[in-house]
Amino acid sequence: MGVMDLFSLKGRLSVVTGAARGLGRAMSEAMADCGADIAVLDINLEMAQKTAGEISEKYGVKSEAFYVDVAKYESCRQACEEVLEKWDHVDVLLNNAGICINQDAQDVPLSDWHRVIDINMNGVWYMSQLIGRQMIRQKSGSIINLSSMSGFVVNTPQGQVSYNASKAGVIHMTRSLAAEWVGYNIRVNSIAPGYMDTDLVHKTLEADGPWARRWMELTPMKRAGRPEELGPLAVYLASDASSYMTGSIIVIDGGYMVW
Repeated sequence: MGVMDLFSLKGRLSVVTGAARGLGRAMSEAMADCGADIAVLDINLEMAQKTAGEISEKYGVKSEAFYVDVAKYESCRQACEEVLEKWDHVDVLLNNAGICINQDAQDVPLSDWHRVIDINMNGVWYMSQLIGRQMIRQKSGSIINLSSMSGFVVNTPQGQVSYNASKAGVIHMTRSLAAEWVGYNIRVNSIAPGYMDTDLVHKTLEADGPWARRWMELTPMKRAGRPEELGPLAVYLASDASSYMTGSIIVIDGGYMVW
């Protein structure tokens, strides 16, 4: 088997949350380009259906859309059941869905705290446990959790204590699951991006206000990342190319954490 063969995902199914747009879509497309079928899970079902159709047409793989609200366990359970009705296996789970609410800590309403933790951390746990049970039965699988450099450092100048805490939780959850499930041939790793030019932050970057200028001043590469720049890393972690990697958190941040 050649090196390039190790990156092939042909015949495998990748389940991706928050896959209708942004980082989730970019990573889904990268895996589809390497042969993976894609289950597009999103709270916006109409957009997910559009994305799934476009992935199928462009890459010649099977792609289906499924509704999920990752903040709710029953919604995750239903989505996983529906996926397993279409496919009898899950090879890759990419927990991508997430939100950020910028607020000063003293002003964070309890409802906003719970919303961020429920989506960013509890949603990763719900999906990992539900799909993990299937992977345990298969005795194989790769779980990829989207954390953030914010799980390591405190971003400035904006307040985002709930986001930072949730991503730190995802990092340690990743390591904990990797340790527990290694005996089932399940690998669990995390991608920790820096500032990415997604819909969530594009307007802030485009406005070139004090936040955006500060972010770029602290980034050695002096630019935000492009969503498609995460795609090859997702393929690597999903594929046999990373067969000896588990419990790793890979930071991709344009050098932000160097300084």
